[in-house]
Amino acid sequence: MVQEKVIVSTRPLQWKCVESRADSKRLYYGRFILAPLMRGQADTIGIAMRRALLGEIEGTCITCAKSDKIPHEYSTIAGIQESVHEILMNLKEIVLRSNPYGTCDASICIKGPGYVTARDIILPPSVEIVDKTQHIATVTEPIHFCIELKIERNRGYHIKTPNDFQNLSYPIDAIFMPVRNANHSIHSYVTGNQKQELLFLEIWTNGSLTPKEALHEASRNLIDLFIPFLNAEEETLRLENNQPKDNLPLFNFHGRLANPRKTKQEIALKYIFIDQSELPPRVYNCLKKSNINTFLDLLNNSQEDLMKIHDFRREDVKHIIDALAIEKLFL
Repeated sequence: MVQEKVIVSTRPLQWKCVESRADSKRLYYGRFILAPLMRGQADTIGIAMRRALLGEIEGTCITCAKSDKIPHEYSTIAGIQESVHEILMNLKEIVLRSNPYGTCDASICIKGPGYVTARDIILPPSVEIVDKTQHIATVTEPIHFCIELKIERNRGYHIKTPNDFQNLSYPIDAIFMPVRNANHSIHSYVTGNQKQELLFLEIWTNGSLTPKEALHEASRNLIDLFIPFLNAEEETLRLENNQPKDNLPLFNFHGRLANPRKTKQEIALKYIFIDQSELPPRVYNCLKKSNINTFLDLLNNSQEDLMKIHDFRREDVKHIIDALAIEKLFL
């Protein structure tokens, strides 16, 4: 038997940005390289990074518009050049940047005639407009143009459904994807007797974050997805030590607060939002998706209720207990 001698590179992996430009306020481009890689590794990393860039990064969009003067989506408004449908499509294209997860309210209210642009949107302090020149509508008469807006931070692509149209509220298809496109390519080369690969990553974003920021966030999200596999052995050891899997302690609100001050604390907890806690982003996102917004909402759920939340993990309970301890609520 003839054994082939395999030489493995001892050089550490290095990456750098080889090209970066802003084609417009809503189109950023970045090109990155990662090397040296063994044969096959570039494709493994490239495929995973592309999926993470396009599907795992959160974005902020306008998801709903409401106005008493709009009878239905395909109507027109006297004194406004665009149809309601065109206005909704223009709102869909507005690029926003925000940090807090969840929803918030915004509005537009101006008197014509004149052009309505993204600059006219009245936003909460936590939301920022990337391109204030984006067109929304053209008011041709001296009338008031007023619309209430709902802004949401999420991920992926959400399609409105006919059942969503109610109370003169019109949902908007939301593209929560700040990365518009991502490609990877591979360059193979030989160093001595060693075959190596160099990975190229190309990233286009909508301006709400730079390609470099998108690369960092996608990498962190991928790492977060694989952490449970690293903790699998520790979880197995805990089960082997006869710790009952389903013996879940409750942290029910009514059982945790002392009776004499229950009512007073219940009122206080209603106004303490989980945004103020130091929960990890993934745990915070899980709670928000389940409509748990305040500490009162949280303490009214048992651990069994929390374990039913999608993507919620057993080790996340410790983060919640730590947050409650900091607020002196876990009595």
